[in-house]
Amino acid sequence: QVTLVENGGGSVQSGGSLRLSCAASKYTDSRYCLGWFRQAPGKERETVAHINGDGSTKYADAVKGRFTISRDNTKNTLYLQMNNLKAEDTAMYFCAAESAASCTVIGGLFSAAYVEYWGQGTQVTVSS
Repeated sequence: QVTLVENGGGSVQSGGSLRLSCAASKYTDSRYCLGWFRQAPGKERETVAHINGDGSTKYADAVKGRFTISRDNTKNTLYLQMNNLKAEDTAMYFCAAESAASCTVIGGLFSAAYVEYWGQGTQVTVSS
């Protein structure tokens, strides 16, 4: 069992930056794929980005070039650096894990249907 705890959410103005972190309760090495999802009010949960055990990454088109996902296996921590934030980035952000070296994808992105462990979420609010 893996417990994930997110931190780093908050309120920023459009164009600002935030860095989310997600700490795992146990060692999540290259045998785990990790990802970030988000859910805005009234909308479905969507994949933001994922990182495989070998460090390869994939981003949703909406965040490509603005967000960077990374992991530090020595600290059991996943990160999401978010730059040039926009009002449409406002959502609850969740980290997620699958016990697989490569995330199971649909449409090229980590599928929520295959997530085995979820964090509790952290709110990001961007004002224009």
